[in-house]
Amino acid sequence: MKTEERLAIGADHAGVELKEVLVEHLNKKGYHVLDVGTTGPESVDYPDYALKVAEMVGRHEADRGILVCGSGLGVAITANKVEGVRAVTANDVELARLSREHNDANVLSLGARIVTDDQAKEITDAWLLTEFAGGRHQDRIDKITAIEKGKPS
Repeated sequence: MKTEERLAIGADHAGVELKEVLVEHLNKKGYHVLDVGTTGPESVDYPDYALKVAEMVGRHEADRGILVCGSGLGVAITANKVEGVRAVTANDVELARLSREHNDANVLSLGARIVTDDQAKEITDAWLLTEFAGGRHQDRIDKITAIEKGKPS
């Protein structure tokens, strides 16, 4: 499979090993992977890497983003502070699918201490291959966007 889709990916020290597994997996599938780090086991602050990925998605420098930390929670919280980002922690396939189908999630976060390498690949594949359903779900995304812009309806 070849794709032009650009995927920004980042992790803290707890997620760096799983990030590397996913980078290799995604490269083999033909995605254009933009790795923002970290690259080693030294302790780093997860908000720094979550912000890099989220800003790339928010500025449309990447089509979607993937974040990895110990739980997948802190990076998602951080990413959701960036306008235009809908980040979800989906540590199983069903949540990954629903986050795309219903919520048009554009950033996936995973917990390296929660999922195995194989589970992470399966979750990521499901998330990348699931299309947004639109329809009534688009109306809800529009409401989220209005809230984000300080103009709730």
